[in-house]
Amino acid sequence: MELWKIALLLLAAVWGLQSVGMWFQMRHYRSVMGAITDKWSDGHLGAGNARGRLGKGVIAIVCVDGNAVIRKLMVMEGRSVFAKFRPMTEYEGRRLSEVKAEFAELASQDGRARAISQAIDQLERVKEAPVQDSAQDMAQAA
Repeated sequence: MELWKIALLLLAAVWGLQSVGMWFQMRHYRSVMGAITDKWSDGHLGAGNARGRLGKGVIAIVCVDGNAVIRKLMVMEGRSVFAKFRPMTEYEGRRLSEVKAEFAELASQDGRARAISQAIDQLERVKEAPVQDSAQDMAQAA
């Protein structure tokens, strides 16, 4: 067999393995998000991501209650599809504003801090968004 055919087959095999790995990682992401929303349906959830140097990526999930106290902060970081979410328990029970100030200083240098800052920003945007009740929704639809 010619060299270019072998290289093409090898490339196709690696691409297939990457696709399967990505499918498993997305399944893990969805299961973690589902578990958090099932456990705490009365709070808010924010997610952020950052891509570090040389392809190291970070995804952060922050779950807060109605008083902006962190219930769960989880981070998944790594270069491979085998990365899993790890809880950062030292931030649980702290106010969101305290943690925001802590990570805002580091966000320009650190991928983890940037992802957590994005998740906190998303939580703040959701909290500031006006909430419409179903009567207003129905009136607007008519």
